[in-house]
Formats: sequence, structure tokens, C-alpha cells
Amino acid sequence: MASIIIVGDGPGGLSAALFLAKNGEDVHVFGTDQTAMNFALLRNYLGIPEISGAEFQAVARTQATSQGAALSASTVEAIAPLGDGFAVRTDDGAEHHADYIVLSEGRSPELAPALGVATDPQGDIVLDADHRTSVDRVYVVGRSARPRRSQAIISAGAGAVAALDILSRERGEDFQDWDSPPKD
Repeated sequence: MASIIIVGDGPGGLSAALFLAKNGEDVHVFGTDQTAMNFALLRNYLGIPEISGAEFQAVARTQATSQGAALSASTVEAIAPLGDGFAVRTDDGAEHHADYIVLSEGRSPELAPALGVATDPQGDIVLDADHRTSVDRVYVVGRSARPRRSQAIISAGAGAVAALDILSRERGEDFQDWDSPPKD
């Protein structure tokens, strides 16, 4: 089982947490539920005719925790490489360790640049199709990945993409997360 720390509890971070936790990984999400989603009204999220951002956040947080993700209101202050993983220090002085980091810091990321991830000439974080950064085992999703073109559904999809990549790496083969309806 891999240990994954997710920084940010908007659609990108919570989507990654949901996929990872429901597939047995050790997931800890750090976020203060201050995401811009709390001020949104969603009418363009496929499958949901209309929902307030605050209600969406409440449902998403419940989904992630019901599958085993831990949520903490502590703020991550620093992340440093540690062997094959990372040491994460929070504002309450605690230190946590992780095999993977998923950053969903919003429009103005600070932790990703501090870790030394590559950026383009505009200052945007350089990512591959699976939302991997230039630092191995560090992913960036959500508004941090698309600061000028963000949408909740895109952010959630990015979280799922990153989670599936982590799950595939951990299993040593491509991984699909399919649920089937009951047969009775």
C-alpha cells in the first residue's frame, strides 16, 4: 500500500483521494475547505443538472472519507524529498511521510515551485498527460495545472488521471477503476 498526501481539497484533490482510497491506498488530504468551489453554482458538470459549490464540496468530502481517505484542516507548510518519498511538515508542527504527493494548490501554487518542479516561460507548471511533474512521484492537478482555464469537471478529471497513474505504478500494470452494478 502506498502512502499519498494530497494538498488541496477542491475537486481535483478530492477526486484523486476518492479513486486512491477506494482502491486501498493510504490517502491523507490536507485542506481547509476554503476552495473557490464554495462560491460557485455548477450548471455545467455532466450528470448534475445544478448544484451549489458548497453542496458539491460537502458531497465530495463525504465520498472521499467514506472510502477511507483522511481529511485534515492542517496547512502544509513544506515538502522535502526523503529517500524514495517525501517529508511533509504541517502548521501544527507534525511531520508526515508519503510515497507520492498530489498538489492541488489553486491558482497560485507555492509548494510545487518550492519542490523544484519545472515551469514554462509563463511560469506554468510543466505536466505530462498523467499530470506528473518533473519531480518523480509529484503530481499537480486542479487549478494549479490550468490556472487560466479551470473548470470543476476538468479539475476532477485531472485528479482521477493522476490517481489512476499512481495506481498503475503501484500495481506494475495499467489499472482501470470500473464499478459494476449488482447482478440481482
